[in-house]
Amino acid sequence: MKHFLDIHKTDAGELRAMINSAHAMKAARNNRPKGTPDDDQPLAGRMVALIFEKPSTRTRVSFDVGVRQMGGQTMVLSGKEMQLGHGETIADTARVLSRYVDAIMLRTSAVENLQELARYSSVPVINGLTNEFHPCQVLADIFTFVEARGPIQGKTVAWVGDANNMAYTWIQAAECLGFQLRFSAPDGYQLDAERLTPESAKYLTICANPEDACKGADLVTTDVWTSMGYEAENASRMNAFKDWMVDEELMVLAKPDALFMHCLPAHRGEEVSAGVIDGPQSIVWEEAENRLHVQKAL
Repeated sequence: MKHFLDIHKTDAGELRAMINSAHAMKAARNNRPKGTPDDDQPLAGRMVALIFEKPSTRTRVSFDVGVRQMGGQTMVLSGKEMQLGHGETIADTARVLSRYVDAIMLRTSAVENLQELARYSSVPVINGLTNEFHPCQVLADIFTFVEARGPIQGKTVAWVGDANNMAYTWIQAAECLGFQLRFSAPDGYQLDAERLTPESAKYLTICANPEDACKGADLVTTDVWTSMGYEAENASRMNAFKDWMVDEELMVLAKPDALFMHCLPAHRGEEVSAGVIDGPQSIVWEEAENRLHVQKAL
């Protein structure tokens, strides 16, 4: 059974094939109404379960619309509506759901929930997000860069912000696709060395300040300073990250044609200035739209 649990476990050739497929599927839409089905209907007669233990806008809508455009149907479930990991084991939930649906997307907190669901599922499981990784988002980000600037291999990506699930997924992508990632975060919010592989040293540079990370970068990207589940730390994080906002002064250090990305939702005036996210180098709206196309390709 082939699942999509993280980028590390996906062959580089397959990732590139997904990006090429996403480009073709996006072009084939040709600005037709969003509710119009695709010409090709690979999911006709198929049912996909979308399970959300964490709230979502882009993941929920992009998967739901994408499945429908390809001819399938979706069943959207929340953790409150299910016995997932509560009255019923995740293993038993996987066995039961596999009898009802053709694929499962799970957006959850603990990666262990995802791994156990995949272990006992007899249908494909997709990682819609865990606290550890967010592969669908980074795959969409890479597609967005390729669409705008060509191959990402050999390029430099600057990550300015928290060592969260996005940062670790960018590291996996750098190893897989052969680009450089510069990471910058304040003391106390650095990467966990135990989560890095020896291979990552070839593609990862840890920078003491965001200026060094952004110098000459082809892409600058960030995320909120306080991810879901860390709300109790918000005040301390606001203080620690105050010098890590991506503003015009940082972007001018990157290449003149550098792009800015943010996986959204964004807090203007915190991790990014309004002038950057709403400025000419920002490609966040294309990035958000491309969740739809790349997940259809996936």
